[in-house]
Amino acid sequence: MKARILPVACIAAVLWAAASAGAAEDVFAFIPPGGRTLLARVLGTHPPAQEVNALLAAKRTREEWQAWLRSRAGPMPVVAKLSDKELATLADYMAFNLPLPPGKVAPSAAQAALEKALPMDGRDMTLDKCQGCHIITVVITQDRTREAWLGTMNKPSHVQIKLSKDQREALANYLVLNAAIPIDDVPKELRAGGASY
Repeated sequence: MKARILPVACIAAVLWAAASAGAAEDVFAFIPPGGRTLLARVLGTHPPAQEVNALLAAKRTREEWQAWLRSRAGPMPVVAKLSDKELATLADYMAFNLPLPPGKVAPSAAQAALEKALPMDGRDMTLDKCQGCHIITVVITQDRTREAWLGTMNKPSHVQIKLSKDQREALANYLVLNAAIPIDDVPKELRAGGASY
């Protein structure tokens, strides 16, 4: 009996290890990064602390942040590498979330630590809040206006989702900029299904 159990246990362990290794990959990597990740990427290049502190303490509109970021493309080369969509996503995130309370983020922190210290972004909210009822494909493949997204979020089936008014607006903005992902870009295992309510 023990002779049979050992090979089965070994096979199970190998399969578990293989599944765990595959799980380490981000199955949602096809969904564009949100502002939190993009801001952590910019801050992770360790620009001068004085500039980081000034950035985190400033309040600007999305358009003002876009102009400010474009003006920093030289001193912050990572900004020059952002696509127009990423730049708009980052500027929108900054408009909703900055200024941060003093001391919330250490300017010299590593990128992973920065990401943990920053508020959730639209991608985070999409993955955290929308998947409770939907397969992610239902959300990220839709091409909708901001008003249409907000209309959905204010329907009785969605109002119980714990998001503030500002978070709902930030989520709608993220989806306008980053949803409408072609179904062929979605991994096959995420294409089936739909709303579960």
